[in-house]
Amino acid sequence: MNVALIHDHLTQLGGAERVLRIFTELYPKAPIFTLVYDKKRLGEYFPHAQIIPSYLQNIPFAKKKYQWLLPLMPNATESYDLSRYDLVLSSTSAFAKGIITKSTTLHICYCHTPTRYLWTDTHSYLKELHQPRALKRAVPFLLSGLRIWDRSAADRVDKFIANSRTVQERIKKYYRRESDIIYPPVELDKFSMSNRAGEHYLAGGRLVSYKRFDLIVQAFNRLGLPLNIFGEGPEYKKLRSYAKKNIIFTGAVSDPVRAELYKNCIAYLHPQEEDFGITAIEAMASGKPVIALAAGGALETIVDKVTGVFFFDQDYAALIDAVIRFKPDQFSPQIIRNYALKFSADRFKKEILQYVNRSWQDWQELQHMRRLRETKMMF
Repeated sequence: MNVALIHDHLTQLGGAERVLRIFTELYPKAPIFTLVYDKKRLGEYFPHAQIIPSYLQNIPFAKKKYQWLLPLMPNATESYDLSRYDLVLSSTSAFAKGIITKSTTLHICYCHTPTRYLWTDTHSYLKELHQPRALKRAVPFLLSGLRIWDRSAADRVDKFIANSRTVQERIKKYYRRESDIIYPPVELDKFSMSNRAGEHYLAGGRLVSYKRFDLIVQAFNRLGLPLNIFGEGPEYKKLRSYAKKNIIFTGAVSDPVRAELYKNCIAYLHPQEEDFGITAIEAMASGKPVIALAAGGALETIVDKVTGVFFFDQDYAALIDAVIRFKPDQFSPQIIRNYALKFSADRFKKEILQYVNRSWQDWQELQHMRRLRETKMMF
């Protein structure tokens, strides 16, 4: 069975790329087709993979400004030649599901979410665009066309896997497709507990607008408590510009440094509506409770008053209130870590393999029945 892997773009490291790395461990001979590949940033993360970028790779600014190539991405995705593959496994929150395969090829899509800026976050995306006025006026028309393509692309998928109930509901609403849930992997062995009391509150990940780091900065500007924020992204400079001295931005950090930040924190802050929320699991794997907005994937991964606490309004005042009421000594680090173990990478590998093998068997039987019908029609 010839297998190919498809990913939107390999330009930054996040939860989707960690899922893809697990796929490469399960199918080490499978090439990865992707729109753009930044080898300097991710080459060490995929050292043995055969990575095949699209023609967009040849555009000089593609690696750093790939967002400017948005109108070309559907065509670039459709340009992959997948004719020699029996099974294609795509990992996507945007375009990778839109590949074109043979009628005999099984396409299983692991969907991190239906494309956010086309569906759930369209209006906030448009409000936050920092582009010349004429260009900004044209973007809604572009998104409308992309939305039509995205909906039709979903019809090309044979089997959908959702990474949470939240995403499963979105797939049903926007694509009118059923899906099965397999929670994404968390590399739990990289995190350990500490017997020392926490020194700071912690938040981190990709610094993008929907993750609402602005609420955290506003809240801790007023609280004056020590806060560390790790990660990088388009919101980095803006957040730093109005953060007070009690807030430290560490930028991009290595896995060992990130583990130390978790280990030494008082609690992890999660004010966004996530599809799943891997960083919250990483904090719990370190025995640390999570202070989270009661929305999205957090409702599936956090147990209120056991592994964390919820607040219910997405504003800095509600977050301040939650932090003031939070009592870290009411939580057991061991109970929190034990709960996090259910999201292990080993569990993910097992479930993916079982799902793919079962789907392949069903697909083979379906192909056999089709051939029998075709044979009968000939006579």
